[in-house]
Amino acid sequence: MKTAENRLNQIWEGCLNNNRREQELLYKLIAPKMLAVCLRYAHDKDEAQDILQEGFIKLFKNMRNFRGEGSLEGWIRRIMVHAAISRYRKLKPMVLVDDFSTEGNYQIGGSYSSTRLETAELMNMIQELPANYRSVFNMYAIEGYSHQEIGNTLGMSELLSRTTLHRARTILKNRISLMTKAEQHCLAG
Repeated sequence: MKTAENRLNQIWEGCLNNNRREQELLYKLIAPKMLAVCLRYAHDKDEAQDILQEGFIKLFKNMRNFRGEGSLEGWIRRIMVHAAISRYRKLKPMVLVDDFSTEGNYQIGGSYSSTRLETAELMNMIQELPANYRSVFNMYAIEGYSHQEIGNTLGMSELLSRTTLHRARTILKNRISLMTKAEQHCLAG
């Protein structure tokens, strides 16, 4: 693990010296992990790739801002999250919590086990959430932001962040419940 971290730090030094080869190496090394981060905020893979590109542009423009506090990979991850949030702010107007009903026609496909939910299936469910629900859920549950930080970042109150998270969790629980019922029905029939 230390070797990978040391290699990343060596590549970073080259990036700081405007070495294009090292910048390309950094991209190749870290882009797959960061794409996974972007996918959590995006509606689909194309949007995630756009966010990734925007994030790397921000990264290379602001690379001198890394102060060496914490891990470099963690700092890059935060840039990707902020790139996703910036894209979300530009492209999607905020949906008021009361404007979205937790009832609706949700497509459920694939085979599911009542004892285990596959990561890919859960990620698909998260991607199907409305953009503001998805952002709050990801920032809180996955990235570890506080409701105050989420509110400040997304321009909402702390209470709205909490309410939005609660609604996102409710939607996800309902979808999981529907999958379980559908599976039980298939097994019984």
